Amino acid sequence: MKRNASTARTTLTTVLLASLAATSCAKTTTARLGLPELRTVPRVDLQRYLGTWYDIASFPQRFQLGCTGTTATYTMRSDGDIAVLNRCRKGSLTGKEESALGRARVVDRTSNAKLKVSFFRPFWGAYWIIDLGANYQYAVVGHPSRDYLWILSRTPTMDATVYEAIIGRLREQGYEVARLNRTPQ
Repeated sequence: MKRNASTARTTLTTVLLASLAATSCAKTTTARLGLPELRTVPRVDLQRYLGTWYDIASFPQRFQLGCTGTTATYTMRSDGDIAVLNRCRKGSLTGKEESALGRARVVDRTSNAKLKVSFFRPFWGAYWIIDLGANYQYAVVGHPSRDYLWILSRTPTMDATVYEAIIGRLREQGYEVARLNRTPQ
C-alpha cells in the first residue's frame, strides 16, 4: 500500500511539473509576434480613474464566460491599494449577478499606469492602462503579453467613432483586435 501511495505521489508530481513546464514554454502573443514592449499611457490620475467602468469589449477569458452587463468598480483602500469589484450577469442582462472582489496595487508610481491585480492570492497579474480618454471617459487595459485586453467606458455604450479610433491604436500596438468580443450591456 505504501508503495502505491508513493508511486501515485511521484506520478502526480511528474504530471504537475510537466504541466507547469508546458505552460511556461507557451509563447505569449508579444513573444510569438516579436513585438516591442507594450506602451502605457504617460500618467494616470488615480482619483479620476476610481469609480465604475463598463466592459465594452474584451478578449475572451475563461473567468468571464457567459458574462453580460460586466462592470468593474475601483475604490481606494485605507492602505493605499485599490479595491476592485467586478460584477456581471450570467447568460443575459437579467441573469444572476456574480461578483468577484480583488485588489490592485500600483507598481509604477511614476506613471500610475502599471498595476498588479489579484483576485486569488498569492497570484497577481499585470494590469496596464494603455489608452485613456482625456476626460477619463474610456480606458483600455492590457497585459504585457498582449493576451488580455479590455475596452472600458464610463457609460454602458461607446460612440462608434471613439471605439474605432481605439481599435486603430490597438492595432498600432500589435494587438490582434479580431479576437475582441463586444460585451452586451
